[in-house]
Amino acid sequence: MELVSKQRSFKGEVRKYTHHSTATKGKMTFNIYLPDVALTGKERVPVLYYLSGLTCNEDNMITKGGALPYLSDERIALVAPDTSPRGAGIPGEDDDWELGTGAGFYVDATQDPWAQNYNMYSYVQSELQQLVAESFAVDASRTSIFGHSMGGHGALVLALRNSGHYKSVSAFAPICHPSTSNWGRKQLTAYLGSDESAWAAYDATELVKVYDGPVLPVLVDQGDADQFYSSKQLQPSHFVIATETSKRPIQLDSRMQPGYDHSYFFIQTFMKDHIVFHARHLRM
Repeated sequence: MELVSKQRSFKGEVRKYTHHSTATKGKMTFNIYLPDVALTGKERVPVLYYLSGLTCNEDNMITKGGALPYLSDERIALVAPDTSPRGAGIPGEDDDWELGTGAGFYVDATQDPWAQNYNMYSYVQSELQQLVAESFAVDASRTSIFGHSMGGHGALVLALRNSGHYKSVSAFAPICHPSTSNWGRKQLTAYLGSDESAWAAYDATELVKVYDGPVLPVLVDQGDADQFYSSKQLQPSHFVIATETSKRPIQLDSRMQPGYDHSYFFIQTFMKDHIVFHARHLRM
């Protein structure tokens, strides 16, 4: 692992690292925010993972999300990975903003030409978290996750598939039912193949119906002026209905925010709510 940069921010430090990934067979990059108590080793702090959306990378959250003052106050570490492998050498990987580079969709691909490198599910859930736990003063037993859009989809999937691992999960405008939306069917077909039965493992609305674990606190914010909401790419109502009808141990707070779109202005507005939400559950 190689340190690329570090900057002081509030009562902590933002660091960027690169490392070779066995999951993606190439170099990956992530940012981490470490409060001072973690930097000095005086305290092992809770850790929050943030997954970004289509076309984004490890910098979007750190530079535009507005989370750092709240993380500093709550003494929580933040890890923000990239959204896909880069420079894997796959023909056409940079040609389509919805597929390939910047669009890993947090799945483990089974189809050529993606299967060798596009294993973002395993990268985030296993490899990255192990690396962070071994390298920094974080308490891996107190881990939560959140994300935006494609990253919100990823956060929900990881939390629902790994019962008991995350203390809480939240999402801004997540892709909630990718099996039934254009944002989802396109990527799931490319990465997992045309057999739709394989898609359920990466679909939050399908996963919540069979969730069998400890009570999972979930917070979802959606703006009603979001163009991707109005074009039915996100479908939060499907997730809400599935949660209510399945009666699984999910503690869902789903909020519609009038006038907000899909941008980081929306995310900044409600970021404090999400950090406080996670802090409450990480301290239990």
